[in-house]
Amino acid sequence: MDRPGFMAALVAGGVAGVSVDLILFPLDTIKTRLQSPQGFNKAGGFHGIYAGVPSAAVGSFPNAAAFFITYEYVKWFLHADSSSYLTPMKHMLAASAGEVVACLIRVPSEVVKQRAQVSASTRTFQIFSNILYEEGIQGLYRGYKSTVLREIPFSLVQFPLWESLKALWSWRQDHVVDSWQSAVCGAFAGGFAAAVTTPLDVAKTRIMLAKAGSSTADGNVLSALHGVWRSQGLAGLFAGVFPRMAAISLGGFIFLGAYDRTHSLLLEVGRKSP
Repeated sequence: MDRPGFMAALVAGGVAGVSVDLILFPLDTIKTRLQSPQGFNKAGGFHGIYAGVPSAAVGSFPNAAAFFITYEYVKWFLHADSSSYLTPMKHMLAASAGEVVACLIRVPSEVVKQRAQVSASTRTFQIFSNILYEEGIQGLYRGYKSTVLREIPFSLVQFPLWESLKALWSWRQDHVVDSWQSAVCGAFAGGFAAAVTTPLDVAKTRIMLAKAGSSTADGNVLSALHGVWRSQGLAGLFAGVFPRMAAISLGGFIFLGAYDRTHSLLLEVGRKSP
């Protein structure tokens, strides 16, 4: 990837990440509280739905930037723009690599954010300090494996579907899709991926919110899923599915549309610069 492409991916990814995280934060809070083991009302209900927003604001730019730099680089390295029946597989590999890298930034931010969302009366910095004091750095990375195990299947569905929908739309209209069309494709792809990966999201939430030292806090995804299934059945595994689908569909529209638009503008500016 040339330098303008690298910088465009970094900046466009960061802008898209901040935009979507701040706009959709209330829906994310509601989803987290629905999945909380203490129940929606005890976790705060509709009160303080912006609790934890500083953590999301700090983490969203570098998280999204890291994802898209990796995603675009791996696509370039694998020659994913060439027409081939292997193209969807290349998009899957690029998305998976992007998620593994991005989660190094996303997980600490997510741990602090989710604890703030179910403890609206406690300041975000105090939650961060408490985690470091009681659990150390590993406390900030609690749920890393479960987050990666949620994000990789999600991206394996979302990004190849997004790229395929864009390619199909481009073929039908005989020119490359506009940014708003890319956003529509992102909404469909995100909503579908959100629905099928909700049980993994529930497991991740339970692990991140579990008390230190408990069996759930160990980070075993299958054990967390089994515990939810045993206590709440299928409804528990799909807790928060509708706000998750709504948030990620809208998020896919904003995130991927904003990314495409910003990326195109920056590349155009890069080409015009001497």
